[in-house]
Amino acid sequence: MNHNHIVKEDLANIYSKLSKEELNKLKSSTILITGCGGFLGFYFMQFFSYFSSQLQIKKIIGLENFLTGDGKQWMQELEANYPDLISLHEFDVVRHELDTIPGIDEADIIIHLASIASPTFYRIYPLETLDANIIGLRKLLDKYAEKRVKGFLFFSSSEIYGDPFPEFIPTKEDYRGNVATIGPRACYDEAKRFGETLCYVFAQKYQMPIGVVRPFNNFGPGMSLNDRRLPADFAQAVVNGKDIEIFSDGTPTRTFCYITDAIQGYLKTLLHGHFDIFNIGMDKPEISVADFARLFKKQGEQVFDYTGKVDFKLSQDKDYMTDNPNRRCPDISKAKAILDYQPSISVEEGIGRYLSFLKADIKS
Repeated sequence: MNHNHIVKEDLANIYSKLSKEELNKLKSSTILITGCGGFLGFYFMQFFSYFSSQLQIKKIIGLENFLTGDGKQWMQELEANYPDLISLHEFDVVRHELDTIPGIDEADIIIHLASIASPTFYRIYPLETLDANIIGLRKLLDKYAEKRVKGFLFFSSSEIYGDPFPEFIPTKEDYRGNVATIGPRACYDEAKRFGETLCYVFAQKYQMPIGVVRPFNNFGPGMSLNDRRLPADFAQAVVNGKDIEIFSDGTPTRTFCYITDAIQGYLKTLLHGHFDIFNIGMDKPEISVADFARLFKKQGEQVFDYTGKVDFKLSQDKDYMTDNPNRRCPDISKAKAILDYQPSISVEEGIGRYLSFLKADIKS
């Protein structure tokens, strides 16, 4: 799918944000990506394959269990385009044994993405969500604890902060959180928190170069229209010419980060070389869900000649808003200072790019 002009531009943008030193660290690597078929996996797989010659990538090993059903088509297309580079496996990192994967011992870049991130789906699969972030992570840490890896990246979440008190917004990495241990979101939030502790302990004991990232509301190409998170729901409405529905009063606020800005932050964390934790996302503007929907309507009018409206409704799901944070906004000063992290794509531009990607993909 990297024939899509939006994706090509995005990949070039990510590459340009990495320093020569960071790019050199990627050279001659064997890369293992768990959960490679998801939203973030889409861009990691595209990026490493697209720049495989420049980076002299030896192998990309992708593991995916297809629990939510997305990703198989584009991954098969990518593997067909790079048959000597990409090795894909239908694999459950919790139930299956890592040593059954050919070339697994040679991996020196490990990216653990295997986890459900959409509230709709992790409420359907709570045990699988817990296991991927705890048992699956532990198996990977055990596997590579005494090997000389260049980088190990664990995806935590901004959800580990829970619903921060107002004086802690924008939220820094040292905020300890206001999180419910029991409730519809707890399987995800608490699994990520425990995963961070595992990473810290292994980094201390084995001096592993583990980076932990806390993503803040990523969106863009690669996000399935069936993802059931806000950007996907709004994009799906635009593509199908239906009204954009909001199942709340639209007042909760978020910052939203376009995928290229997110991926450059994740790669910089991966290649940092030391244990640390970073917020990755946009720090402004913090906008309401209603205003986010209106931006989709505005960009939809330009890209798709969209004529729908924004409609507010009540959800039939009694737990839909339970433990849903009222505000979510990161302090990214640490990532800026240490990683030279420089997000630059505005929310409106990102929405336009996402919709343009979808339009081009429909035409192809």
